[in-house]
Amino acid sequence: MKEVFNDADRAHLEGQIREAEQQTGSQIVMAVIKRCDNYPEIPWKAFALGASATSLVVLLLDLFFPAWITNTNIILSVSAILLAGAFLSLATIILPGFAGRFPAGSRRETEPLQYAQSLFLARELFATEGRRGVLLLVSLFERQVVILPDTGIRNRLGEDNIINIISGMKPHLKKGSLREAMEKGLEGIVTALSPPGSEMPDKNELSDEIIQEEGV
Repeated sequence: MKEVFNDADRAHLEGQIREAEQQTGSQIVMAVIKRCDNYPEIPWKAFALGASATSLVVLLLDLFFPAWITNTNIILSVSAILLAGAFLSLATIILPGFAGRFPAGSRRETEPLQYAQSLFLARELFATEGRRGVLLLVSLFERQVVILPDTGIRNRLGEDNIINIISGMKPHLKKGSLREAMEKGLEGIVTALSPPGSEMPDKNELSDEIIQEEGV
């Protein structure tokens, strides 16, 4: 995956992670995923949209500008419909931003969550004393944020805090300011989990390096 952070931004964020962990007694892992699913239905949806829209245009032209039905007219109409569908289908492959408009809202949310859960297990983020790991994941294609706390701090972080943290990150993500979004997310986690409490051990058990993956 192409690096989404330059060296200075990455070093800055990793330093911020260490500071946040010291303030909260948690273990925070950041991840940036390019795409959480391959969505094989997207090109077909785009093709159907292009073909349907062009069919409507052809129908309206026939209604308002009637002409003799000839083989040439039929061939031109069918060709226009198929070419429009093929063009939009190809656009979803070339332009990720355009393709990102086609996944259903439910999948746009569930796929990043499933990816985060899988990553949490694969990277063994549960292997901390007191089960105090937190995964902060940003999915670029789906434009979604997932915050996944382990059982030891889930109640302390709370669903309301998670919603508020994500809401604070989204304006920065819309502007393409990924570093600022991550900083805002860390700030929200620190606010929600401070003070750490005496039961939290003061040691670094998980890597502070930001995970960057192509995804599916």
